[in-house]
Amino acid sequence: MYLDRRLWALTAGVRGRIAATVLVGLAAVAAGIARLALLGWLLGRVIAGESLAGLAPAIALTALALAARSALDYARTMVAHHTAARVQERLRQLLYAQVASLGPAHFARARTGDVMLSLVEGVQQLETYFGQYLPQLFVSALTPLLIFAFVAFVDLPVALILLVAAFVVLLAPALWHGRDRQASLARNRAYAAFGADFLDAVQGLATLKAFGQSGARARALQHRAHELFQSTMWVLGSNTMARGITDTGIALGAALALALGAWRVSTGAMSVPALLVILMLGVEVFRPLRELRILLHQGMLGTSAARGIFALLDAVPAVADRAPGLEPADAGVAFEGVTFAYPGARRPAHVELSFAVRPGERVAIVGPSGSGKSTIARLLLRFHDPDRGRVTIGGRDLRELSLEQVRSRVALVSQDTWLFHGTVGDNIRMGKPDATAEELRAATRAANAEEFILRLPQGYDTVVGERGVRLSGGQRQRIAIARALLRDAPILVLDEALSSVDAESEALIQTALDRLMRGRTTLVFAHRLSSVIGADRILVLDQGRLVEQGTHANLIGRGGAYTRLMAGQARDGAGAVAVGARQSAIGANGDGASAA
Repeated sequence: MYLDRRLWALTAGVRGRIAATVLVGLAAVAAGIARLALLGWLLGRVIAGESLAGLAPAIALTALALAARSALDYARTMVAHHTAARVQERLRQLLYAQVASLGPAHFARARTGDVMLSLVEGVQQLETYFGQYLPQLFVSALTPLLIFAFVAFVDLPVALILLVAAFVVLLAPALWHGRDRQASLARNRAYAAFGADFLDAVQGLATLKAFGQSGARARALQHRAHELFQSTMWVLGSNTMARGITDTGIALGAALALALGAWRVSTGAMSVPALLVILMLGVEVFRPLRELRILLHQGMLGTSAARGIFALLDAVPAVADRAPGLEPADAGVAFEGVTFAYPGARRPAHVELSFAVRPGERVAIVGPSGSGKSTIARLLLRFHDPDRGRVTIGGRDLRELSLEQVRSRVALVSQDTWLFHGTVGDNIRMGKPDATAEELRAATRAANAEEFILRLPQGYDTVVGERGVRLSGGQRQRIAIARALLRDAPILVLDEALSSVDAESEALIQTALDRLMRGRTTLVFAHRLSSVIGADRILVLDQGRLVEQGTHANLIGRGGAYTRLMAGQARDGAGAVAVGARQSAIGANGDGASAA
């Protein structure tokens, strides 16, 4: 039988309801016993030639037992479904809390499709397990004892035959359990692989179309679908065999009871009415087993689906939260001898990286792709912890602070702005969920976003679509800036914030960023060097190491790594124009004093 210890642990808090479901089920069995016993007795009296008037009380009692049985079955079903829904609700809460605890570090290694199937399909498959299979398992185990206690008063030998047959039928499918379980696990893996690949194809459909690969991906999905078909057929075949074992046991048990009963009637040891009562009760003793047989497949699917759920619940977060520590003294940021490598990476992202950013200082961090720029942001937000060294805010090691203390001090504007399906206002309010309407409008005005928002069909109430697909890149970026302004965190991280916008939007976004950076400790990560030359200080990374630092004017004259980066961009005519335009703008507004 499929009674999983860990799944049973999830029923904490609703075991009383499961017990109530079992008791109602046993009451329904008792009503069924009364109905069939009365029916057998009624048939015996009919055979004996009893008049209709004399049969009326027996007919009324039989009808009453039938109505009681129907009402109890309905009550059991409703209680069972409500119990399953409560277990599922608790499980979904546990899973979401675990997903939030695991953080981005875990999901950089796990496929989104696998996780989503566990969260949605896996939990849904457990509805039948908790609501029907689990209570029915107990009812099926207790019903033979209940019926034996009644039938033993009528005829003990036949009662023993029915009892033994019932328990053989209950336990015999366990002999097939190993094969059935393996087939179910194989089918679950095939289903997860197909679901993950299908989700990838849907999310990347535009790319597949652009590169003419939608046909190739369709063929790959067809192969996955065929594997799923084969594994499903194995599950169905295995389940059919288990049902065959159950049906054979029921048939043999009923035949043996009938044969023994007929022999005892022929010898005078039992009366015909007693045999009729026992034959009727034989239907009832095997009925819960037939119902359990139908649910066995769902119980097996539930235990298989639980594999993915428990794998997610057992995952250990890469970063452990802790109780809040002493508050940081200020908004200064420091990396002290930080060495860090992503799991499975060939080389470290950072090697003995050390630098400090004073409160209110604007520091740009540049370097070629793969030099470790974005990893600084991930370590600062504590998506990961360093392998060696430490990262501090206001002199406090991030590992001495709670995750809430760390992340409440940092606002992020990244290259790939993520907007959720919902309204413009809802997406901006993620920076401050309790913001007033005036605070919201002030943030969007400062981000140069209000003008285009008011042109949208419903203004702030316009639904932007998943990932903000209904907005341009520049519009999404200005919403991200408004969100950061509303958050009002003392530390600002700009991760390639201008790399994916058009020239027309760049000026608007740059003006908004200038407002956002005022008074904040700012780290600017950029490939486009024209956006960083006005920084108070520039750090140059190469292969995870700090190779140069200084102002733009100091670095450009050294002929080192920064000069080579600038020269590479200047060779592009558009890059040269952008650099010149930015330098002119800085000279005009006075921000370039430190770089003069």
